[in-house]
Amino acid sequence: MSLAIITGASRGLGLALARALAERRWGLVIDARGSTALQRAARELGAITEVVAISGDVSDDSHRRALVAAAGDEVDLLVNNASILGPSPQPALADYPLDALERVYEVNVTAPIALAQLVLPRMPDGAAIINVTSDAAVEPYEGWGGYGSSKAALEQLSAILAAEQPALRVYAADPGDMRTQLHQEAFPGEDISDRPPPEDSIPGLLALIEGRLPSGRYRAPELGTRNAGGVPA
Repeated sequence: MSLAIITGASRGLGLALARALAERRWGLVIDARGSTALQRAARELGAITEVVAISGDVSDDSHRRALVAAAGDEVDLLVNNASILGPSPQPALADYPLDALERVYEVNVTAPIALAQLVLPRMPDGAAIINVTSDAAVEPYEGWGGYGSSKAALEQLSAILAAEQPALRVYAADPGDMRTQLHQEAFPGEDISDRPPPEDSIPGLLALIEGRLPSGRYRAPELGTRNAGGVPA
């Protein structure tokens, strides 16, 4: 049984991916900050496959170590999905509280690489790391200075990690616009029902997990039209 660690898996993209992998009989170690939603997800997934659910904050070193310990000796996939937006409504950089900015970077940048450092010794050749990013990492949207710059930093870390770990596949995966809680926080009070559900991004992520694409940055909506080898279907 292949084993995946997925952070932020109690809802949204993380839960949608966990469901897809559970259906493929992957073993799962999942986390989220909210224990109630996480346990609900664990009960659902546990009816299909083996699941360990540990609530906590990915920025906490002891929590990260607990996730890796629960995974056992071999980890085939790490998905760094957990992230935070920062203040909502989002402030301009000129007014961005520096303590809030530090928190965004702690969760969105430092935590993923810290978890990867713990997981790397347990990853066999060909294993994969997926760092979930955003178009805000490459497009200078007003008001997205905290979140966007943190994802830009995560993408550069992903690229360097890929260069340093040629036996692994390291991806920065942009799922595109989604109808999620984080996206709603970015647009408080607005109707985001026109955004696609997270499930629409799953075929693209599965193309990375199950395929042979080289390390790099990919947009999940585009990959969803390709086969497992990365060739347009």
